[in-house]
Amino acid sequence: MIQDGLKLTAYLGERDRVGRRLAADQLIGVYERHGVRTSVLLRGIEGFGIRHRLQTERLLTLSEDLPMLAAAVDSHERVEALVDDVRGVSRHGVITLERALLLTGSDCQVELAPGPDEIKLTIYLARQDRVDDRPAHLAAVELLHRHGVAGASVLLGVDGIADGVRRRGRFIARNAQVPLMIVSVGDRESIARALPGLAATLREPVMTLERIRVCRRDGQKLADLAEPPAADRGAELAYWQKLMVFASEQTVHDGQPLYSALVRRLRREGAAGATALRGEWGYHGDHRPHGERFWSLGRHVPVLVVVLDTPANMRRWFEIVQEMTGETGLVTSELVPALRAAGPEIEHGGLKLADPRIQPLR
Repeated sequence: MIQDGLKLTAYLGERDRVGRRLAADQLIGVYERHGVRTSVLLRGIEGFGIRHRLQTERLLTLSEDLPMLAAAVDSHERVEALVDDVRGVSRHGVITLERALLLTGSDCQVELAPGPDEIKLTIYLARQDRVDDRPAHLAAVELLHRHGVAGASVLLGVDGIADGVRRRGRFIARNAQVPLMIVSVGDRESIARALPGLAATLREPVMTLERIRVCRRDGQKLADLAEPPAADRGAELAYWQKLMVFASEQTVHDGQPLYSALVRRLRREGAAGATALRGEWGYHGDHRPHGERFWSLGRHVPVLVVVLDTPANMRRWFEIVQEMTGETGLVTSELVPALRAAGPEIEHGGLKLADPRIQPLR
């Protein structure tokens, strides 16, 4: 089944509360009550938000309130119906709405309209899903790599919803049912080649397709940031922009892990927010898929850094990203049609979608 959908994502702190309950727990509860098709809660490893307070696992005193990301995907109607409830739970932090083409089940044949931009393909699975006695996420990443998709990262959830049922992660458990997501980026041709194989290989997959632009790959500049359409109905309906940097955790910049150096530089320069997420498996560029292995002496896992801001501000942050990814990494940009950023006595943007005047995917 193929339909137009929406992805709602809330960025918050691990210790944020509403009353006596953790906000992250309540958000997944909202998604569950509204019966969303799939959702996943991810724990970041470093980041900051509108209050510009650094959160990082690298320092014990700052690791008790790590950044979190709670995403939900479904039809326009179902996602729009839960916006008010999510706004009530996530009073501080960032919420985004993004348009996506939603693919479910084994029939995922879709004709992608021609255009200059690339495609972001996100696949939602459970940790226990298998393909020929192998973890399904490993098989999916291998297939993406074989078809020439530019990069993919597997992100393990700590809570979420699969097939309408909530799957919580436990501290001492296999957590086989907990959702994960695979974020991949490629040109239209490579994504189109991979889709039939994914649909045939995975059991009842849930996937989304979104428009994206690959700006840098292994130190080579490929494109500038996309220019958003001008808003004509007020600032609330303006487009925002998202920048993503895919790299290995082992990649360093001036003696620091690249992801950490980038987050701290952006914070110091005044960016609106950035979140770093550690992957379990993945690749970018011509590198072979790699990840966590119990016999490895060092981590060799992918890390994804997400940066959100206005298009005007993002030009400045893009210059910093270009400087710091001079030799490696995959850098992408995409437009966000609705974003609300809120803090104590601060609120920017809104959750009404900007006009869809960008060429459709199909």
